[in-house]
Amino acid sequence: MFRRRSNSHHDEENNEQQSESKVVELKTALGPLSGRSSKYCTDACLKRNLEARSWNVEKSKKMLEETLSWRSTFKPEEIRWHEVAVEGETGKVYRANFHDRYGRTVLILRPGKQNTTSIDNQMRHLVYLIENAILNLPEGQEQMAWLIDFTGWSFSTNVPVKSARDTINILQNHYPERLAVAFLYSPPRIFEAFWKVVKYFLDPKTFQKVKFVYTKNKDSVELMRSYFDVDNLPTEFGGKARLEYDHEEFSRLMAQDDVKAADLWGLDNKHPHGTTNGYSGAEVVPEPEFVASAAS
Repeated sequence: MFRRRSNSHHDEENNEQQSESKVVELKTALGPLSGRSSKYCTDACLKRNLEARSWNVEKSKKMLEETLSWRSTFKPEEIRWHEVAVEGETGKVYRANFHDRYGRTVLILRPGKQNTTSIDNQMRHLVYLIENAILNLPEGQEQMAWLIDFTGWSFSTNVPVKSARDTINILQNHYPERLAVAFLYSPPRIFEAFWKVVKYFLDPKTFQKVKFVYTKNKDSVELMRSYFDVDNLPTEFGGKARLEYDHEEFSRLMAQDDVKAADLWGLDNKHPHGTTNGYSGAEVVPEPEFVASAAS
């Protein structure tokens, strides 16, 4: 017994040493970085890219360089809430005021609440909220969970295939290993045709993180309870909490987070007319207790 434990501990040390060696190798391959690129490419960031590319340094380098190029153009760290707030008026995507049992930030997506037609603006809104989710991760946690509510979803309000493809591309290629799990809660039967097309854009690792959940399926109910405290989980997802999206209140919270994000990146916070829209901070409900380790 003790020998097996010792070997296990030895294997963990070897794996850690190998991963650190790969990080150094990738860092060397990237060469000198400056400015925001240097700030972005932390050791944790390099590890996530290596993990996403099965620890292949050359593929990880290519992925990171493409992300740095994308970030230099898209400038996600510069997006401020007042620039995308119109996209959030219906609560189609927002950060929940609770974490899952593993300390992950939770994004709630309600595609049936789509309220605009510009895919570019929709992507800016989503990227803003991904960045915000990362900003609000507890120390030691690097991933987020997505809860997707299909209430009101139809072909007239659904997400276009191009928008779904762009979302998947951004998430997989520019935020590797940031998504822990995505729950598709009670999608309607007509969603099947849409899914048959969209799933081909998913790489195998991301595909494994997508979970279909159905209210009358016992395994689905147990799966949700393994990830979430039902007292915090909204009734729309099988929990007991009442969920009412308050756009003004959420805007107050985002204005507060914009200041935090600007400080993190060393930027001047950008608000319309030099104000914070009159918003003050918003309180968040108490967190559930977290279990010790993250689920795969």
